[in-house]
Amino acid sequence: MGLKRLDKLIALNCNVSRKDARKLIKDSAVSVNGRICLRAEELIDVEADDVSVKGYNFTIKEHVYIMLNKPKGVVSATRDPAKKTVVDIIPDDLKRKSLFPCGRLDRDTTGLLIITDDGAYAHRIMSPSHHVYKTYEAVLSYPLYDEDIAKLEAGITLDDGTECLPAKVEAFTTSDGLPAGRIRIREGKYHQVKRMFAAVGNHVEQLRRIQIGTLHLDPNLPEGESRELTDEETQLVFIDE
Repeated sequence: MGLKRLDKLIALNCNVSRKDARKLIKDSAVSVNGRICLRAEELIDVEADDVSVKGYNFTIKEHVYIMLNKPKGVVSATRDPAKKTVVDIIPDDLKRKSLFPCGRLDRDTTGLLIITDDGAYAHRIMSPSHHVYKTYEAVLSYPLYDEDIAKLEAGITLDDGTECLPAKVEAFTTSDGLPAGRIRIREGKYHQVKRMFAAVGNHVEQLRRIQIGTLHLDPNLPEGESRELTDEETQLVFIDE
């Protein structure tokens, strides 16, 4: 990360404006390596310097990476005038003003969603040219047959003429005995998974994303809950099985 301005780091890590960060510094509320710092422009070595705000010591981070187990009814957006967003449900201790979701899940789709403030990282995940696979489990209206799987894996054309890249698909049955399919794609077209199954005459009853690259949704993370990713986990999304 290198050297960063103190006021910028305080704003990022304390979820306050740059103006409020400068006021904290002016009010002698910020110390660096045990000494009160009154210069907002002071450069901080995030790997070596120890920073405290109002006596609270925290680890400085330029970016944050959060795993969210998205529940139904929440929209994948930073703000919405009428509906609760995925950013709204991030706990205060992880929030930053610039958080956004890496891609989107439909309002009724659940599962793994990464929230970050790192634009370059998000672009690598979302761009088809980077070949990052996302894995979904869909509960279906009807069983998935071999010929359906073959069409999806060959790269199916949707009803409106949209061509999809080849997918990786397998059929299974849920613990409740319902027909289901597991599908891996590296695109993010509008309602893509639902439309792909519709193109083979099926219907998605429930949809859940369980994996990005080789990063699995934490089985101990309840729906609606989130936690910070480890450094190792942030890179698993770029590793293919």
